[in-house]
Order: sequence, then structure tokens, then C-alpha cells
Amino acid sequence: MSSLLGVIIAFFITSIIRSHRRYVRLQRERITAEVRLLENERKRIAGDLHDSLGPLLSSVKLRICSVEVTDPRDKEQIAQSSRHIDEIITSMRQISYDLLPIALERKGLIDAVRDFAAHLGREDELEVNVYTMNDVTSRPEQDIHLFRILQEIIHNTLKHASASRLDIGFRQEPEELLLLVQDNGQGFSVEKAREHSRGLGLKSLETRTDILGGSIHIRSAVGEGTRYYIRIPRA
Repeated sequence: MSSLLGVIIAFFITSIIRSHRRYVRLQRERITAEVRLLENERKRIAGDLHDSLGPLLSSVKLRICSVEVTDPRDKEQIAQSSRHIDEIITSMRQISYDLLPIALERKGLIDAVRDFAAHLGREDELEVNVYTMNDVTSRPEQDIHLFRILQEIIHNTLKHASASRLDIGFRQEPEELLLLVQDNGQGFSVEKAREHSRGLGLKSLETRTDILGGSIHIRSAVGEGTRYYIRIPRA
């Protein structure tokens, strides 16, 4: 009787474990599909901004500037309109870049991260040092997620860390890619951050890493800066 009860208990435990694993797998597949859809939509919008709206605004500016007027007030209005269009074009290019960095497709992950840091134009606030310990192979399907992870970390560092330096290191191993990201900022309590709005940023990092089948460990303490250890399988 006791052996039969043991078999029944083992059967139920096994069923629960299998059901949980299936649930986790389905959740991962759903999140992966949603993120892939989001990236495709970002790519489409970025393409529309770059290929359609950009040239259209440039054409409008050219036409406005070609209007001949003699009244100084009219000339000032045209000049002001031209400046406004320039500001719109600049903002639009920034939005397009944030949605889909061209360097990621053209140059690869490492140069794309460097370009993103330089594109922010905030070198006086935060020095971002990107380095590799050996050659890193390109995996476009993974690289977009890694770029978003590093993009989020850079934004978080600028917004919260009060850091003057951020180091981003890559090391390619035979079966995985290792990333070490560390700043010299004020640090924070990881557990408390998870309980507040900043935890949404940490959740985004973990979700992207989980999609890649990797892991991320964050070590930080007040006054000691922050370190992100990221491992991504490359087999």
C-alpha cells in the first residue's frame, strides 16, 4: 500500500514539474514572439521616418527657403520656420536611431554600442568605454537583444548612477558570450529597486536575457557602483 502511495505521489510531483516546465516554455515563447513583433514594428517605423518623412521635410524646407520676400519680418518668419524644420529633422533622426540603430546592421554589435554612446552626445557626463578581450562573432538575432540590454544599462546609468565612467567588456568563449558592465557611480539596492519603478528597467534586462537563454547577475551597493554580469550561450 505504501509503495502504491509513493508511486501516486511521485506521479503527481512529476506531472506538476512537467506542467510548470511547459508553462515556462510557453511563456518564454510568447514573450519572444511579442519582442520580435515589437522589434519588427520598430524597424518599420524607423524605415518610414528615414525614407519617407525625412526627405519630405527636407523638400518642404527647400521650398520655404526658395520663397523670395522683401519685408524683413517675412524673412525672419521664413528663417524661423527653417530652424523649426531643422529641429524636427534632428529629433526625427534621433527617434529613428533609437528605434533601429543603422550601425547595428552595418557594423555589428560592438561598433553599434560605441556609436550609440557617442550619439547621445553626453561624454562630459559619462565616459563609456567599450572593449573586447578577443574577437566577437556576430549573431544578428542575438545582437539586437544585447544592444537593447546595453542601451537600457547606459540610460539607467545616466539617469540614476551619478557615474562618470561606464566600462562595457566582451569576451567570446567557445560556447558563450560573456559581458561585464560596471560603473563607478553611487550604487543602489537591487532588492529595493525591484520594488519600485526602477525595477521595470531591471525586469526588461532580465526578460531580454531570458529570451536569449542566458543569465544576468547584478551586484550593487550604495556607494560602491554597479556591476552587471551577463552570460549568453553561443553554441
